[in-house]
Amino acid sequence: MAARLGDPNPENNARLRAAVEAARKASVPRDTIDRAIKKGAGLTDETVNYELVTYEGFAPHQVPLIIECLTENKNRTAADVRVFFRKEGQLGAIGSVAWMFDRLGQIEATHKDGKIDSEGAAIEAGAQDVEPLHASEVEAGHVGAVFYTDPSDLDTVNKQLTEAGWTVSKSELGYRAKNFVELAAEARKEVEEFLSKIDDNDDVHRVYAGIK
Repeated sequence: MAARLGDPNPENNARLRAAVEAARKASVPRDTIDRAIKKGAGLTDETVNYELVTYEGFAPHQVPLIIECLTENKNRTAADVRVFFRKEGQLGAIGSVAWMFDRLGQIEATHKDGKIDSEGAAIEAGAQDVEPLHASEVEAGHVGAVFYTDPSDLDTVNKQLTEAGWTVSKSELGYRAKNFVELAAEARKEVEEFLSKIDDNDDVHRVYAGIK
């Protein structure tokens, strides 16, 4: 999708560059990455028309939820999403929970200097906000952060961070809940299991929930 929506050269496409970096981090073979870029850019004989489809609703315990899917078959994806909500949660109409989220640029990045100040880096790069990246996604001795930007500033902030020595693994537009639902341990476990089932579906690209 990054190659389809922009320049197929990662050097000129910040989102594609981040996608390639994430693929390398996941040990995806170089040939597979190159094939995916060419397919997305329409440089092969294969015709695959993926569309971004968004669904809104509530997970158990009224946790607001936005699901983004990338699919070449919207009917199949819609049927799968309805199954998710058949026994748990509540599927809503477009706009039913979107107002509970901010639409922002999101950049996940790490820096090999474990003493670098991510808040200072955010200010210098022009990001609106920053929070620590989950420890499981950061190598020992490194610093990891999620930088939030105005949608129109995503590519600019990405470039500034890269020039400052940060390694960007994800750079895209996404959603961030304005408020988060506080849950007891058992209720939280139910929500996490529900979200995990959704995330396991091949068509699901991103899941945004009002829970930390």
